Amino acid sequence: MSLKHVMEIYELMDDIHVTGETIKAYLAKINKTAEIEVKTIAGEEGSTDFIRVRIPGKNEHAKALGIIGRLGGIGARPEMIGFVSDGDGALASMAIAAKLLDMTNKGDQLEGDVIITTHICPTAPTQPHDPVPFMSSPVDIATMNRYEVDPAMEAILSIDTTKGNQIINHRGFALTPTVKEGYILKVSDDLLHVYTQSVGKLPVTMPITTQDITPYGNDVYHINSILQPAVATDKPVVGVAITTETAVAGCGTGASHVTDIEEVVRYCIEVAKVYGQGKCDFYNTREFNHLESLYGKLTHLQTIPTKEEAI
Repeated sequence: MSLKHVMEIYELMDDIHVTGETIKAYLAKINKTAEIEVKTIAGEEGSTDFIRVRIPGKNEHAKALGIIGRLGGIGARPEMIGFVSDGDGALASMAIAAKLLDMTNKGDQLEGDVIITTHICPTAPTQPHDPVPFMSSPVDIATMNRYEVDPAMEAILSIDTTKGNQIINHRGFALTPTVKEGYILKVSDDLLHVYTQSVGKLPVTMPITTQDITPYGNDVYHINSILQPAVATDKPVVGVAITTETAVAGCGTGASHVTDIEEVVRYCIEVAKVYGQGKCDFYNTREFNHLESLYGKLTHLQTIPTKEEAI
């Protein structure tokens, strides 16, 4: 059961003293040969521990799926006491790693590699945002992308708490359209199908705008950082947004629903199964190439223009 891992990792993360090494030890206890890396990176407002877990597939020619737990921090201490809503991405991603390692132990090895990254910070800062406050991070978004977007990832699911808005009014999780090299493409039919099979409900999607897929720091509104990995790769990225019916602040505590997070864990694992088998497309390659032939490349949306370029 994925729920066991969600609950156990929640208890580990709900601790002012938790570090990346704490989570590494938990995962290594499941599988002593697990490939786990932890790096502590300092920023202007503290430090955080980036963690990377690679679960090898049995077919070296199969595509590797990337899963990123995107967040500012799992805690906002001392301002807030306890695990914050923003930490759901880290919790989900590490629960996915735990379940996949457990599956491998039991003989259920996937076809392709799965690379899972996130970061662990129990004392992250906050920042103003409308309609509710954002969680910030000790490190900037470029640093996050450097340690979380692995070049070996051939498609990416970016899991992020997306509750602080009035756009998506659903408790559970929602999928964004696929984003690739500045283009917002259609929602993947294959990913929608996996949603219906794993959740047992009609799929829920989240609208995004051009602003949301541009880099932070360009002085425009972003719904959150869920699609920031898309500015650092030419691979397709889909946001898996953990959502609520009401606007909930990222720095809010007591707002994480383990059953919703467990649904995300199961969903991402099911995507990993079929993606490695070559049965799940994030986008239509022919149509994407046709779009570029008609309208050119939009990779400039992955960058912040210089003053000269912006004129």
